[in-house]
Amino acid sequence: MSDDNKSIQELDLICEYYGSLERQGPGSVETTLKALSFIEGLNHESKVVDLGCGTGGQTMVLAKHLQGEVIGVDMFPKFITLFNDNAHRYGLSSRVKGEVGSMDQLPFAKSSLDLIWSEGAIYNIGFKNGLTYWRSFLKKGGYVVASEISWFTEERPKEIQEFWNSAYPEIDTIPNKIAQMQQAGYVPVATFIIPVDCWTENFYYPQHEVQEVFLERYHDNEWAKEFIQSQREEEMLYNKYRDFYGYVFYIGKKM
Repeated sequence: MSDDNKSIQELDLICEYYGSLERQGPGSVETTLKALSFIEGLNHESKVVDLGCGTGGQTMVLAKHLQGEVIGVDMFPKFITLFNDNAHRYGLSSRVKGEVGSMDQLPFAKSSLDLIWSEGAIYNIGFKNGLTYWRSFLKKGGYVVASEISWFTEERPKEIQEFWNSAYPEIDTIPNKIAQMQQAGYVPVATFIIPVDCWTENFYYPQHEVQEVFLERYHDNEWAKEFIQSQREEEMLYNKYRDFYGYVFYIGKKM
C-alpha cells in the first residue's frame, strides 16, 4: 500500500471512530449556550458559521436557539453527511446546512458573517492565525467564539508539559490567549473554563464502548490498535492532570 493510500485509510478510520460519537470533542449543551449568552444583536437575518463542525452536535444546539442561517464547515465529507442528516432529523434543514471545506480557505464574502463559532477545532490552523484570518469575514460588531486547549497555571508537571508541547505546541495560558485575541483585532468579551464532566461524561466515557467495537472490527490493524491506545493515554493523562489544563471558551467582538 502506498503512503498516500495508507494515509487515506487512516483518515477514514478516524472519521469512522469519531463519527460514531455524538460529540467529536469535549463540551456540553450548557457550555455552548453559556458562550452563546454573551452574543448580542443576532436576528432572523443573521448568518452564523460553525468551523470544524464535525457531525454538528454543538451546531444543532446553536440553531435551536438562534434565528437566521447556520452553516457548518468541516473537511471530512462523512461528517458533513451526518451533519445534514442531523439537521433534517431535528427539522432544521431549511436554514441549517453543512458544507465540506477548510477553515483556512473560507468561501464567504468579506464582512458577511455575524458570528463565527468553533469548538475545539481552531487548533488545526492555530489560535492566533485562525482569529486573524477569520476576522475579515465578520461584519463590524460581529463575534467570534472559539474553545481552545489552555494551561490553567504558569507551571505544570513535566509529563503533561511534554505531552502537550508535542501534541499542540501553541498551547498557552489563558492570559496569553486573551492577549492573542486582542492582537488579532478583537475586544475580548468573555472567557470561561468548561467543566470536567464535559471531558469525562460527554467525551471520554462514550468512547469506551466505541473503542471495544473498533478494536474488534480492526483487530488485525496495527495502526487502529495504536490509535485506540493513544486515545486511552490521553484520557489517562487528563484524569491525572486535569487541574492544570482544559478547554477554555474565548469570545471576542470585532470593532
